[in-house]
This record gives sequence, structure tokens and C-alpha cells, in this order.
Amino acid sequence: MKSDVNVSIIIPLYNEEENIDKLYDELIKSLTLLDITIEIIFIDDGSRDGTSEKIRKIAEKDKRVKGIFFKNNSGQTAAISAGIDYSSGKILIPMDGDLQNDPYDIQRLLSKINEGFDVVSGWRRERKDNFLTRIIPSIIANSLISLISGVHLHDYGCSMKAYRREVIKDIKLYGEMHRFIPIYAHWHGAKVAEIPVKHHSRYKGKSKYGIERTVKVILDLIVVKYLGDYAQKPIYIFGGLGVLSILGSFLAGLYALYLKLFYHTSLIQTPLPLLSVLLFILGFNAILMGLLAEITIRTYYESQNKTTYLIKDTVNFPD
Repeated sequence: MKSDVNVSIIIPLYNEEENIDKLYDELIKSLTLLDITIEIIFIDDGSRDGTSEKIRKIAEKDKRVKGIFFKNNSGQTAAISAGIDYSSGKILIPMDGDLQNDPYDIQRLLSKINEGFDVVSGWRRERKDNFLTRIIPSIIANSLISLISGVHLHDYGCSMKAYRREVIKDIKLYGEMHRFIPIYAHWHGAKVAEIPVKHHSRYKGKSKYGIERTVKVILDLIVVKYLGDYAQKPIYIFGGLGVLSILGSFLAGLYALYLKLFYHTSLIQTPLPLLSVLLFILGFNAILMGLLAEITIRTYYESQNKTTYLIKDTVNFPD
């Protein structure tokens, strides 16, 4: 879809009635300094205060402002996904609605994009959050994500990022996976960069997130790692675990026999025979799960005529 909009600003909101007017004013002040055409997409994620009414009032006086209103609270990832789907800009910039992100950093993100990068991620180098409940868990999570994914960023949790439309238009997001978009984009060949951005204390209201979010991030990271390395060959991970389990079963059984023959230890005096049987059953089931996953992944691709590859360019082929 062709569009005259250069930049789409995507802002999920949940019970941010007290912040939205100041957020809009700060955005307009910062964006008027740039020679670009914009749209601002507010996504009301099932707010129970006056957030939706505020969005409608702003949209009435400024046609560049668009609103998406969810029936219920679906989460930040779903809100960002809706903003991406409904946006028309060539560059997409999500940001938080609590004024902790600085709208004046949009210019710096766009400058980095113009250097030839496809994704530019913000790094809240000087965070204004609680050290124990927010910063420490974030450092641990970011280090773990970078280690496992191979995409080394300091701050995956920073919502303020810039994306070229073509690198994320086909990415489907679930759970809390909006923070992993740079990883998905990297898998698709995108050039990823990171720049420091300002971070302010929350203007009004209170944070909707606590330390329990770190657990969700780790679980989503397991999914991302699986999708990245094993989505097209699930038998490798399930079968590998199954083979290791069966090997452990034989080792436990052999050791039980060794104790019986050389130390006259009765098989009912040691848990090794039971462990051997349990590991064998677990290993056999893991291999069966791998086979079922292989059938499922083939059904997924073939039923929708999806390919397992992405083509960057062709020569002498029709469009």
C-alpha cells in the first residue's frame, strides 16, 4: 500500500487519562521540527478511565491522530501489533504513553535509520525506575536474551524503537513478544542498531508492570529460541531430548545390574530400575512428540501454501 505518510507513531495506552494531553502536546512540539508527514496512532487497550474520550477529543481537532479502541485489555504486544497493522507510514515508531520516553528522541532514531539501518532500538542508559524491582531484573533479562538470540542489545524492554515497514509488516506477535521484534527482523536479514535515548520518571499514574513480567519474558524467550532454531525441524529438539533420556535409561539400568552382580545389591533396594523405566518412557514419548510436531509443521506450511524460505530478489522473473 502506497502512502504519503513518512512516519507512524504507535502508542499503546492503558488507563493513561492523566498523561495523554501532555503526551500529545510534547509529540507535536517535537515533530514540528522535522520535515516529515506523520500520523499518531493511539491504541486504547481496554482502559477503564477516560483515556478513550481523550483520544476522541484530540482526534477531532487533529486529523493526523487516529484511534484504535480494544474491547478489553489485551496487552501491550497486541496493541503494538494493531498499530502496525493499521499504520500507513514508511517508518514505524512505537513508544510508551506514560511520558517516560522522550518525543525529541524520534529525530535521533530517524537519523540512525537514514544511515542505512532497518531497525534502531532505544537504550535507556539512565533509567528512572526502581533499581531492585525494575533495573536489576531488566539487566539480567537483557543479558540472557542477547546471549541466547545472538542479537546484542542493552535494552530489549525499551518500547521506543524505529522500524522500516518492510522488515516487520509480516511479523505476527503474541504474548509479550513485542520486545523481540529486533530478533525477528534480524532473522529476516535486517540491519539492527542501538542508540541511547532519554528516560524520564513517570509523569502521572503508576506503572502497570511489576517484577513478575521478567518471568513472562523468560518464557517468551524460550518460545523465540524454539521458533528461531527448531520451528522447521522440531524433531531435532524433541528427538534429541528423547535420545538423551533413553541413553540415561540404559545407563541407570546397567549401573543397577553392576551393583547387583558385584555388590549383591538387590534391585528392590535401589531406585535405579524405576529410574531406568521412567527415563525410557519419557524418552520414547519425547520422540513421539517430535514426530507429531513434524507432522504439525508440515500441515502449517502446506495448508497455507507457505514457504520455508524468504526471497530477497530475483532476476528475469515476472513481478
